[in-house]
Amino acid sequence: MNRDAKQKKEKEKPEFLEGTDFYYEKGLMVLTGHFLRKRGYCCRNNCRHCPYTLEKESLSTEL
Repeated sequence: MNRDAKQKKEKEKPEFLEGTDFYYEKGLMVLTGHFLRKRGYCCRNNCRHCPYTLEKESLSTEL
């Protein structure tokens, strides 16, 4: 990969900032609502800060 392609690929990486997008609690990474909204969809893993309440409610009724 040439240098220009490598620099372009690095610029395309999304920012993932501790304190804004995630934090650590008891050694585990916890994603924030900010990051989850930025991602744009519900992963259906029952995330603590999931902003997609409709998906979260339907997930709990399916179990």
